[in-house]
Amino acid sequence: MIVLDYDDVEIDYCVSCGGVWLDAGELELLFGEPEACDAFLRAGGTAPAGVEKPRRCPICRKKMGKALTGGEPPVIYDRCDRGDGLWLDRGELATVLGHGRKPDGGQRVTDFLREIFPENKT
Repeated sequence: MIVLDYDDVEIDYCVSCGGVWLDAGELELLFGEPEACDAFLRAGGTAPAGVEKPRRCPICRKKMGKALTGGEPPVIYDRCDRGDGLWLDRGELATVLGHGRKPDGGQRVTDFLREIFPENKT
């Protein structure tokens, strides 16, 4: 994993699989509004069982839960049940960032990260 720093956000990027780890609170910084981010993350509920291989949290090493975001298209993401952070597979960060908008000027961080982590267009 390599670490990318940009303003107040630190993103851990896996060079072998293209996934990203966001520590607790980092996605909220990208969204700009913690309440909007929380609502977005909880909007889709729990992901159906067996959709993706389970992952372990890189911090506590416990199996993470799968959940769905709101918005179209929804994203299946992994979340640490202890609240350590979120895992997004290759291309999912760009999809998530497409749903969230920081108010007044914060869009430059989102645009920068969407360039680094483009959406998968399959």
